[in-house]
Amino acid sequence: MEKTAIIGVGQTKQVRNNLKQNFAEMVYEATTAALNDAGLEIKDIDNVITVSNDFWDGRTISSMAVQDACGAYEKNVSTVEGDGTFGAYYALTRILSGSYKNTLVVAHSKGSESDTNLITNGMFEPIFTRPLGLDAITSSALQARAYMEEFGVTEEDLALVSVKNHGNALKNPNAQVAKKITVDDVMQSRRLADPLKLYDVSPITDGAAAMIISGEEFLNKIKGGKAKPVYVKGTAFYSDAYDLGLRDLARSPALIAAAKKTYEMAGIKNPAKDIHLAEIYDAFSYMELMWYEGLGLCGEGKGAEFLKSGATQMTGSLPVNPSGGVLSAHAVITAGLIRMIEATLQIRGDAGAHQIDKKIETAIAHGINGPCGQAHCVWALGSQP
Repeated sequence: MEKTAIIGVGQTKQVRNNLKQNFAEMVYEATTAALNDAGLEIKDIDNVITVSNDFWDGRTISSMAVQDACGAYEKNVSTVEGDGTFGAYYALTRILSGSYKNTLVVAHSKGSESDTNLITNGMFEPIFTRPLGLDAITSSALQARAYMEEFGVTEEDLALVSVKNHGNALKNPNAQVAKKITVDDVMQSRRLADPLKLYDVSPITDGAAAMIISGEEFLNKIKGGKAKPVYVKGTAFYSDAYDLGLRDLARSPALIAAAKKTYEMAGIKNPAKDIHLAEIYDAFSYMELMWYEGLGLCGEGKGAEFLKSGATQMTGSLPVNPSGGVLSAHAVITAGLIRMIEATLQIRGDAGAHQIDKKIETAIAHGINGPCGQAHCVWALGSQP
C-alpha cells in the first residue's frame, strides 16, 4: 500500500455531561489539538471527513453543526454516520485516490443529550423486532449469554475485563470512569439485563476527537518537522447480517475477515506475537473476550483464558486497552477514533501516565458499527512504513 500516516491527533476529555461545550465547541477543541499536534494550520488541510449521527445529535444533517468548527470552509467535505474508524477508513481512501494530500477526520457525540435506549432501539427491524424493545444493552445481553453458553464462560470471567479496564483508566486523564474495583464489586453491581451488570456496560459519555491522515507526497515535505508520523500498515472492514436471528451471536465472522485482510496488508503472520498493543472496542465486558478471538489473538472460545494468562495486562506481552477502553468512556461515534488515537500515542511514546513501558512498533485499533458488532473495522498501525 502507498505510504500513508497519521500525523496529528486530538481529543477532548470524555465526561458524563459536558455542560460547558456544545457540539461545535467540542469539535473545535479536538481539531485545534490535532493541528497543533501535527504542527499544521487549517490551510494545510484540503479535505475534511466529519463523523456524526442525526439520531444521536437530535437533528437532520448533523454534520452541518460542526463545519465551521473544523475549518471546512472552501474545502471538500463529506460525512460518515457511524463509528470513527469507518470515517478514518473513508479518509484514507480519499488520500489513496491521489486527489488529496491531508485529510482531517473529526467525530463527536453527546450521549448526555440523547435517549440511548430509544435511539439504539431504532437499530432494529421496525415491524417485528423493534416493538420487542430491544436496544443496545438487551441485544448485547443476548449475545453475551450465547457466547457464555457456547464456550463455558462465566460472569466472573466477564467481570475481569471490567476490573482490568477501569483500573487502567486511572492513569488516563481523558477517561470518564476510572476506579479500582474487584470482581465482587462487578458481580454485586446493579443488574441491567441478564447477564450484564452496571460495571459490564460502558457509560453514557460526551466527547470529540480529531485525526489528520496524510499521503506520501506531504509526508516527504514535513520530514524534520513537529509531526511524528505513525504509519498505516493495513486496514479493512466487513459487515455481518443485519438481523440477529441470521447470525451466530457467539462468533464474529465479520471481525475475523476484517482482521485477516488487515494482517495480510500489514505482513502480520502471528497476531499474538507480531502485535505489541491493541485498543479494541469493548462497549460491554464480554465483547473484549469475543474480539480477542475474532482478532486472532487467541483461539476460539479461549478469550477468558487469554485474559487470565496476564498477556493483556499493562506489563503483559500484548497489553489490551491500556487507556481503559470503551468501558471507561463511550462517546458513541467517537469511541473507535479514540482507539486509533490511543494506539498512535502508544507507538509515538506520547501516552503519558498510561504509556506502556516497552517499545510499541505495531499496534491494532478496532471499531464496530451496528448491534452486537454487526460490522467491524480493523487498523494496523506501525512506527515504520
